[in-house]
Amino acid sequence: MPMDPTTAFVIATLMMLANGGVLGLVHRDLHAALQPAAASWRIATLLIAGGCVLFSVQQHLPQPFVLPLANGMTTLGFCGYWRALRQFYGYPDIPWLLLPPVAVAAGLYWFTAVQADFIARVLLVSAAWAVIMLGCMLTLRAPAHGDTAVSRPVMAGIILIVMAFIILRAGYFLSVGGGPHASVLNAGNWMNAVTPMIAAVLPVIGTTAFLLMCSERIRRQWERAASTDYLTGLANRRTLAGIGESRFAAAREAGDGLAVAVVDIDHFKSINDRYGHEVGDSALKHVAARLQAACRGKELPARQGGEEFVVLFERVGLAQALAAGERLRRAVESEPFATEGQLLRLTVSIGVAALDPRDGSFDDMLRRADDALYAAKAGGRNRVEASGDGPD
Repeated sequence: MPMDPTTAFVIATLMMLANGGVLGLVHRDLHAALQPAAASWRIATLLIAGGCVLFSVQQHLPQPFVLPLANGMTTLGFCGYWRALRQFYGYPDIPWLLLPPVAVAAGLYWFTAVQADFIARVLLVSAAWAVIMLGCMLTLRAPAHGDTAVSRPVMAGIILIVMAFIILRAGYFLSVGGGPHASVLNAGNWMNAVTPMIAAVLPVIGTTAFLLMCSERIRRQWERAASTDYLTGLANRRTLAGIGESRFAAAREAGDGLAVAVVDIDHFKSINDRYGHEVGDSALKHVAARLQAACRGKELPARQGGEEFVVLFERVGLAQALAAGERLRRAVESEPFATEGQLLRLTVSIGVAALDPRDGSFDDMLRRADDALYAAKAGGRNRVEASGDGPD
């Protein structure tokens, strides 16, 4: 015996409340940047649950009151999901998101109290919900995200299923018709029994997908924090060591060129002593930005520590590495550092080393580049020196 629509609405409501409760429990454990989106998602789930409650009791209340309220709340809940996704990806609020629930509530009142028309109600609600689902899809598919998170296409697939059902439902009722007093609670209609369960897909399964999106965002943030320097945003020493050893092994195996440059800011201690560490940190960020802007292709700039940076070059010999080092030196020298109303001319000394058959590891290359750096310092600073070893 098929489930009657009222029972289906009650079950769907309980499932939504349970998932909304789970999201509420984990809310405080989420990163502060994700909490507004999570709050919007939870409120949206509760609104849809409230709408389902009203749908299940509509036979006991005046329809001109309950139908606009129930459909308006559900539409507002779907808009809340759209808002949550926009917040998740950092988009600003758009006030006209309140228009669909207002339009649905007003239209439902007209087609219930003034001109009773079940098909018009179905088409109006379906059109509004389909537009909202389309908005959610466009938000998820925006190319600006640039991530490979599995949860994003999962969420998009869930929304697509809901949108397809909304369109299918509208087409079904348009084909079979319905009297002015037809209701979603009419028993014996399979579409009425299925509707509340499909309506629960986004609040229930969608909430799980949303939590997965939050989890993946947090994981990516931790990975980024573990691999980048907190001050400059460049790769940190740990990342440099891992990538350096990997490229060293690949270059040795393939017989390709590899080079490394160790970059040190000239007279950096005097900047800290004269202007303070806050200005010193700004100077480090300035130099890091100039180095990053001057890098090409797969050249990897990293912060080794203190005022020392490292740039890794692939498939180059010593002569090409020297030219690249000179490019980096000029990039820093050509852009003065602005602080406290004045411009400071920053320069760097650079030591370069190219892969040598006698190198047993990436660290050996770094040590030779570091020796070349000391030679650049001794030679007057603001210059590029090469390690005495290494092929041309």
